[in-house]
Amino acid sequence: MPQPIEDPSRILRTRFEAAITAAFPEIPGPVDPVITPSRQPRFGDFQCNAAMSLAKQLGKSPREVAAAIAARVDLADVAEPLTDASIAGPGFINITLRGEALAASVMAMDSPGTLSDLGVTRDENPTTVVVDLCGVNLAKSMHVGHVRSTVIPDAIARTLERLGHRVIRQSHVGDWGLPIAMVTTRLMDELQAGRVLAESVTLDRLERLYRSAQAECERDLKGLEAVRRHGLGPKIEAEVQAQVETATEKFAGARETLLRLQSHDPATVRTWRLIYDVTMDACLKTCARLHANVTAEHTAGESSYAEELGPLVEDLLARGIAEPDQGAIVVRAEGLEVPCLVRKSDGGFLYATTDLAAIRRRVRSLGASRIIYGVDIRQSLHFRQVFAAAVKAGYAALPGGGVARLEHAAFGTVLGSDGTPFKTRSGDTAKLSDLLEEAVARARRVVDERSASLHEEQRALIAEAVGIAAIKYMDLSTDRTKDYVFDFDRMLAFEGNTGPYLLYALVRTRSIFRKAAEEGKDGGWRGSTIVIGEPAEKSLALTLLRYGQVVESVAETLEPHRLCAYLIELAAAFGLFFDQCKVIHAPDDTTRRSRLRLCDLTGRVLADGLETLGIPTVDRM
Repeated sequence: MPQPIEDPSRILRTRFEAAITAAFPEIPGPVDPVITPSRQPRFGDFQCNAAMSLAKQLGKSPREVAAAIAARVDLADVAEPLTDASIAGPGFINITLRGEALAASVMAMDSPGTLSDLGVTRDENPTTVVVDLCGVNLAKSMHVGHVRSTVIPDAIARTLERLGHRVIRQSHVGDWGLPIAMVTTRLMDELQAGRVLAESVTLDRLERLYRSAQAECERDLKGLEAVRRHGLGPKIEAEVQAQVETATEKFAGARETLLRLQSHDPATVRTWRLIYDVTMDACLKTCARLHANVTAEHTAGESSYAEELGPLVEDLLARGIAEPDQGAIVVRAEGLEVPCLVRKSDGGFLYATTDLAAIRRRVRSLGASRIIYGVDIRQSLHFRQVFAAAVKAGYAALPGGGVARLEHAAFGTVLGSDGTPFKTRSGDTAKLSDLLEEAVARARRVVDERSASLHEEQRALIAEAVGIAAIKYMDLSTDRTKDYVFDFDRMLAFEGNTGPYLLYALVRTRSIFRKAAEEGKDGGWRGSTIVIGEPAEKSLALTLLRYGQVVESVAETLEPHRLCAYLIELAAAFGLFFDQCKVIHAPDDTTRRSRLRLCDLTGRVLADGLETLGIPTVDRM
């Protein structure tokens, strides 16, 4: 029986690389053989396009170089023999894979419970990876921007887990500092005055308190200066002066609250804990509905680093890593034009200080050798500064030598139809929970129309999956560094590059087996021999074999849109196969069993890919 060739492009790359070295030892290697899928399948399945660039180095014609490569490449177990006719145009080498070897490779993918299930090979030397995701702030609802900070790093984490790595999720919650002290002060006032009961506190109320607390502490110093400069009179000056004094008093009160929090005053901590619990309960419920693996155990808020910040800065100073600069403390690192500020001139700490403490803990205590941050692209400078400072300080140093990989998986902005950051009609930032609710409601109307024969409960479950899949897929399928326009109609379409289309493709693979069972033709396909004969079968097989390579590329590049694009290609290849190759009514039992096994394998790869992205699936639509 032919030996499996796993991912054909990888095997061909290795074989042609060796042939180039053998044909032209004078060229320092290894040389990229430039293996690409053929654009015209009638000429072959793949092409080797290295001859053109090599010809310039060697002073030979491209066809002469291609002939020398073709004469030395060993493809006996992989492809049909190469002939003069295999060399086309200026030196392309066309390669046609052997059908038997291709079929053996597809069957080798179908190996549940092994290290290479569905062609995805688990790493024999798994590492510990920390993925920073979600990152909400206390007293605030998750908004539309949290789609990206949650689903992108969650998909990255799932991909790394799929490859066997130990992944530790960390939600860096903004739960400390003066803004939190402001809202804590306001809530304590409300509770003490009896205007609100602890058990009735909601996140909406906390958001209102947050906004009013910030407004109360905002001193109108510019306004006071303008009144005095333009001589607007003592009455107006007294009014503005009173506002400044009141705001100053409120601000001072918030600072006192922060000091009480830092000293663990029971009453103050109890109120802070109430704010924390209400916020996180709502956040985790939204994450659960979003099918993002973010739980209470993943939370590592800024408060958990509070006691470490002072000693950290002193450590940096003592070792000469940090230095004073106009009363502040900074870390200067090679390649950074702007130093990393770790303590302000008033003694306050910054996000950078907390992030340095987080890197130190994640490497030294959690054992991470790779740390990935799913954060807005506008924070790129911040992370360049923090990463450089962490490396200089030795906080990213690994026990066995070297440093941890520190990576910013930066993402763009979610836009409205007007090209500006997406907001509600009232101009407010859109709450994520409201968007999910609307997506599911819109999906329900479509499902009710398309699947009226299904039970009410089934339609509700399908609508939930379709709505969530639509939002998540739209986000994940976009190159994460780019902005995209939030469009319900586009993302909920059942055709094209959408989540609902992929769910429908998966359902088609599963419905075949229900129909086969109804006709009594669903037996004998498990473990059957796969036969690759028709062009559509070959196209589907070639697409299936790329799955493992795509998963690996997502883990390396941190770009989930690559997996999205692959799943769309697989769905399209299956659609062509389904249209051109009879399955249940195949010409003979051998072909029927082979095609049923291809359908099953396609369905399992689609389901596995969607699970790796964190997208919910359904059995019927």
